[in-house]
Amino acid sequence: MLHSLTALRKFHVHATDGDVGEVTDGYFDDERWVVRYLAVNTGSWLNGREVLISPYSIERVDDAGSAIVIQLTRKQVEGSPSIDTAKPISRRQEESYLSYFGYPVYWPYTTLWAWGATPVVIPPGEAEGGRPPSAAGYGIGAKNDAAASSADAHLHSGREVTGYHIQGSDDAVGHVEDFLFEDHSWAIRYLAADTRNWLPGKHVLISPQWIREVSWPERLVVVELKREEIEASPQYDPKHLPSRGDEANLHRHYRRPGYWN
Repeated sequence: MLHSLTALRKFHVHATDGDVGEVTDGYFDDERWVVRYLAVNTGSWLNGREVLISPYSIERVDDAGSAIVIQLTRKQVEGSPSIDTAKPISRRQEESYLSYFGYPVYWPYTTLWAWGATPVVIPPGEAEGGRPPSAAGYGIGAKNDAAASSADAHLHSGREVTGYHIQGSDDAVGHVEDFLFEDHSWAIRYLAADTRNWLPGKHVLISPQWIREVSWPERLVVVELKREEIEASPQYDPKHLPSRGDEANLHRHYRRPGYWN
């Protein structure tokens, strides 16, 4: 099932023993285009401290109740490493966070997640200190690259990237308005583009697989699609998430295979 990353903002996060706070942002990596963390403001509970929540700990996303249910206690969340979300999140900080909860690192792997294509919920460590990251060095698709842990960070804030300009292969297209991710794998399947500068009121979907490059300093996403192709593509209604039939029509329009195949 697809979800809007923007719509998750203000969702309440519920631990096994109480409320944690509200989602303020989502962080994805620019190598796999997968949502790696949700940033959550804890409000008065932890004096407004922001904490990260990994999909490894998420039990379900409840759209109807505007809530996210996690398999953690408030004590575990409270004891997690502090990370300043106002600054870039480094791999060292990620290692500390993942180690605390006993989750494997993901970047040495060729799959979306460390042990396969989907997050694997494993029993988190106690609040006093999580399990050691003994699982980090093996699994499906592991590269076993010792240098990976010290690589530059590839995480980006969804809130920050919203508004980036989108450039087609021949002309400007619009700007990024949202990200649609799949809750089974937390992979970002589409960027929702607002084309109001030249197609008033029309929104379209663009797969990350159709992106040629992203210039982060220039806040620019370049896609390998022509403007006329995008103009004729099926329209996306932000009030209604696309069905699999809608996705099939979109991929058929661009003559591209569906990711579900």
